[in-house]
Amino acid sequence: MTLEEINKAIEEAPGVLLYFSGENCNVCHALRPKYRELFDEEFPAIRQIYLDAHEHPEISARFQVFSVPTAIVFLGGREFAREGRAVSLHALRERLRRPYEILTAD
Repeated sequence: MTLEEINKAIEEAPGVLLYFSGENCNVCHALRPKYRELFDEEFPAIRQIYLDAHEHPEISARFQVFSVPTAIVFLGGREFAREGRAVSLHALRERLRRPYEILTAD
């Protein structure tokens, strides 16, 4: 995944989840399937992009990611939420629900 591909996804998709992790980060590995399950089940129109921050330092720098895990949610091309280690997936779900419904309404 390149920075250009990520920027294109952010511009074109109703929403994008960027999840930055690290190979040796146990918290990252524990949270990733929980994020995947949440977004697959409740926010399927949000594209999920998972990156190793150490393998993509230029992308990490571009999005000002200084620690892992970091999850950034873009809605309508703009950063809407940013979560770090101490994330409440329940709170994130509630925060995203209404804006997501508006963006994906027919």
